[in-house]
Amino acid sequence: MAKADKTQVGQLFDSISGHYDFLNHFLSFNIDKKWRRKTIKELSSGKDLILDVATGTCDLAIEIINQQKANHIIGIDLSIGMLEKGQEKIDRLNLTEKITLRQEDCHNLSFEDNSFDAVVVAFGVRNFRDLLQGLKEINRVLKPNGELIVLEFSKPKYSLISFFYNLYLNHLLPLIGRLFSKHIYAYTYLPNTINEFVYGKKFIEKLGEAGFQNSTYKELTFGVATIYKAIK
Repeated sequence: MAKADKTQVGQLFDSISGHYDFLNHFLSFNIDKKWRRKTIKELSSGKDLILDVATGTCDLAIEIINQQKANHIIGIDLSIGMLEKGQEKIDRLNLTEKITLRQEDCHNLSFEDNSFDAVVVAFGVRNFRDLLQGLKEINRVLKPNGELIVLEFSKPKYSLISFFYNLYLNHLLPLIGRLFSKHIYAYTYLPNTINEFVYGKKFIEKLGEAGFQNSTYKELTFGVATIYKAIK
């Protein structure tokens, strides 16, 4: 299956931005909140400036600030609709001096080399049109010895868990998602990207190709999601 272009991806997430938070929490049984907290624990404290790629509605960025892991975060996304929802949260929580949002394409970032102390990506790398190019751009804007922390969906290894997971992912989740979002393609796109994504050791290899070192990964909830950590 061909990757959607950046306009299609942006429009797709624009179309579900109003329901995105509710459906994320509902369809994951709220486990996604726990996964984000675990991801932030992998991030070293005392960062001056962090880039949050595919920030969406800013859940991860807000939690990083709440845990005092960074002085400032720049959150980027292709979707204007998602950024607008994120900005509403930031305004409501009085975090406008701590979090700045911008529309950016991760394959061609506008930032200078060696700009950020760390980069975080939650549930975004599987949407990269060109995974290697996106990772190389992240490496470029990271400072030397900067951290990359990625949280992404993966696939369970155990056969029984894998059976029920695939049933939920490929059949129930798209059905429930369509009932709430009224968008036929959006929650079919999600399982497609998960099924096609290179996770675990294969993703570690991609990180190495992009110039990262000391890459490690940690599986969560029987392998349904995985946290990756790498150093420039």
